[in-house]
Amino acid sequence: MKPKLVLASVALAAAASISASASAEEALTGDTRLACEAILCLSTGTRPGECSPSLHRYFSISHRKLSDTIRARGNFLKLCPVASQTPEMSLLVNAMANGAGRCDAASLNVTLLSWDWNSETVLIGNQMPGYCAVYTGHAYTDFSGTQPRYVGAPERGGYWVEANDYDRAQAEYNARIAAEEAQRRLL
Repeated sequence: MKPKLVLASVALAAAASISASASAEEALTGDTRLACEAILCLSTGTRPGECSPSLHRYFSISHRKLSDTIRARGNFLKLCPVASQTPEMSLLVNAMANGAGRCDAASLNVTLLSWDWNSETVLIGNQMPGYCAVYTGHAYTDFSGTQPRYVGAPERGGYWVEANDYDRAQAEYNARIAAEEAQRRLL
């Protein structure tokens, strides 16, 4: 299913869930409206300006423990009437609560950071966590062309970059590796 068609389907499902006696403006107000907008906005890697209020509300939900933050954000998204209408939508809301804001390049570089005791170096893993794969790969999301990409190899200082920076970062990485290899040959 094409991304725009999926998003249109979500919007139509939201509209259909509103009772016939109430107008859409009356039914979707406050956090309910922001939750539905957040679901639509978090379903794609592009963020138009209209998404600012709903995403601000979503990302402002923060607790001391990450698990509490994820649960509260999920509960916020569940305020939207379509959030639990189908198993697919329930999975999407759960994936968003777990992945949104945690699957960008900066977050991945921190989350996947580890210490290799054998070589005494810092490594950044090149495999997205499962929650990111579920979120970005869900049938109702479209992250094509905007999903972070990995540059290089973990054992050679690889790292995650945003999709629009990939070509530049890969060229810089290749130049650095070539310079390191040339230096090794001189020794």
